Amino acid sequence: MSQPASVLKGATIAFDLDGTLVDTAPDLIGALNLVLAERGLPPVSVEAARVLVGRGARALISRGFTLAGEPIEDAELDTLTTRFIQLYRERIADESRPFPGLTEALERLTADGAVLCVCTNKRTDLSIALLEALGLSSHFVSITGADLTPAAKPDPRCFLAAIHAAGGDPSFALMVGDSDNDVLAAQAARAPVIAVSFGFTETPARELGADMVIDHFEELYDVAVRLLAKRAKNAA
Repeated sequence: MSQPASVLKGATIAFDLDGTLVDTAPDLIGALNLVLAERGLPPVSVEAARVLVGRGARALISRGFTLAGEPIEDAELDTLTTRFIQLYRERIADESRPFPGLTEALERLTADGAVLCVCTNKRTDLSIALLEALGLSSHFVSITGADLTPAAKPDPRCFLAAIHAAGGDPSFALMVGDSDNDVLAAQAARAPVIAVSFGFTETPARELGADMVIDHFEELYDVAVRLLAKRAKNAA
């Protein structure tokens, strides 16, 4: 049984982007495969490379080249990353789609008083372009990439910067993500965190140490209310 909806009033909920809000793997790996093709290397499959997503472009490229059988030197990464970003921007929402139930979950949280924002290690300009292309940007008061923060997740300052950008209070905030970066950032900021089980994490979601794990966005409302009610009670 859910808590009263008024629990959400004044709460700020921060969402990771890749692997949490949107399944971006097809377009990210598609761009990676274009970079590999330019080097005469075979493509990697989306299923084989899904767990490579979520650590940033440089890590994706480095690990993608290794998976394709040609590890690269760090000195090449800057050039390859620039090319990858160019190719990715051109196809940013060709195949990327919100996870099932997302829009309904966001609308329900907002309707009952929660303020929503994005806290991602993805570049802010790419994050905005993706969310706008998918018609999702209007759900969020702010979209904060790691480039606008002192440090990327798992540093808690990324989470705190996103909450402040949304005009929220970190003492009454919640993180929703799919990886250890999200869980560690929220925990370091002393905020509760929900992990989704359908993201890109190499570690199973239930082993990340999140307060709660959800398997579908239809579960998000009740779980968020439960965690925020507990937080409010503890703060009283």
